[in-house]
Amino acid sequence: MLLAGLFAGCLFVALVGGDWWWFSRSNASASRYGCPIARAEDTLPVESKWTPASRFDSNGLLSLDHGVVRFFPDERRILLRPQPGQFSSRFRTAWPLKGTITVQEHDGTMHLHCVKLMPWSSALLTLLWFAVVSIGTLAFVVRFLAGDDVFSLGSLLLVLGVTAVGLLVLVFGLVTVSLAYRLEDHRLMQVYQELRAVLAGESLPPQLDVKSDKK
Repeated sequence: MLLAGLFAGCLFVALVGGDWWWFSRSNASASRYGCPIARAEDTLPVESKWTPASRFDSNGLLSLDHGVVRFFPDERRILLRPQPGQFSSRFRTAWPLKGTITVQEHDGTMHLHCVKLMPWSSALLTLLWFAVVSIGTLAFVVRFLAGDDVFSLGSLLLVLGVTAVGLLVLVFGLVTVSLAYRLEDHRLMQVYQELRAVLAGESLPPQLDVKSDKK
């Protein structure tokens, strides 16, 4: 029994680690990996001399002030990844976000379809945790109401205490997840706005800006 539990624990850690490792990869096959959390669309005017590929280096990379972007020309897809070390707050949460942007050009405009992604393990474990707390609290209340001593003072105090603890745990979890998501979403959207400015021609890519300063 102990060996089975140890094996299950190692397997669980391996699955979570593998999920985060594949989520953090920057190749084309892993760029769309993750649990979709939100979607956004945007349309930009395109100058005739500009193409999405012209904003990136020969490897399809573009370093911004708060993140790194990679363009996959065959898929017409951009991978957007913030780097917390470049923000004033370097706190890492258990719910990191990355973005994949599908690029479509038509009649002088560039249409961007962005999907925000989270590691599957983060999303599933969060949902599982909320489900266990909610179902456990509800099951205790239902079992109590079905008992014979439902109107005794001690039983009422017990069920009220357990229900209050369950609600507090749920509220604390909701606040934690909400604040973490707002932080990660702020980081991702800040990088998105920097990329948007470059794609729209409002600012030069950093590597081109450095060359122009030298001139």
